[in-house]
Amino acid sequence: MRRTNLVWTTALIAAAILLTAVLSTASLGASNTGGVGAQQDGVTVTKQQQIARGKYLVEIMGCHDCHTPAKLGPNGPEQDRSRALSGHPEQLIMPPAPAPTGPWVASIAATFTAFGSPGGTVFTRNLTPDKETGLGDWTVEEFIATMKTGRERGKGRPVLPPMPVQNLRALSDTDIRSLFAYLQSIPAITNRVPQPVEAPEQK
Repeated sequence: MRRTNLVWTTALIAAAILLTAVLSTASLGASNTGGVGAQQDGVTVTKQQQIARGKYLVEIMGCHDCHTPAKLGPNGPEQDRSRALSGHPEQLIMPPAPAPTGPWVASIAATFTAFGSPGGTVFTRNLTPDKETGLGDWTVEEFIATMKTGRERGKGRPVLPPMPVQNLRALSDTDIRSLFAYLQSIPAITNRVPQPVEAPEQK
């Protein structure tokens, strides 16, 4: 009887050691493949899984439609993915937007990155991780605050139309963190987007 207990005790100890070794190896493997990204619904995901989720959200939310400059292709305007999410090209100086006439209330640049309305002209932001002109010096907390408050870094100027801030507020913090993780993973592009221009007062 004692010998049987000893055998079982020895087997349990060996199993515990083996399980510890396996878990340690798995943890090391996770750190070598991007590490732990976040907790999503109580499940730990890797950084690469978080980035993949962010990329998916960027695509289905249409972020490229405004933040990636368009160029003329064989079938008309198409997104220039070599400048993906870099915002309005700084070298493209826009003249004052034409005044809306009739039922028209806005005008759009050929690049789809500048929008003129009775309130003025807005330019889409550089979302790449460039530290000087993009989001490279932002924290994830600042990014979440921007989405939730509709103000830059949560306390700056309002995020202006056509950015759909009313929809972005509905995103979960988990999805916003995934968006930020993806935006921080793409190539940094130096592109200083101009500040919004208020329309002159009508006399």
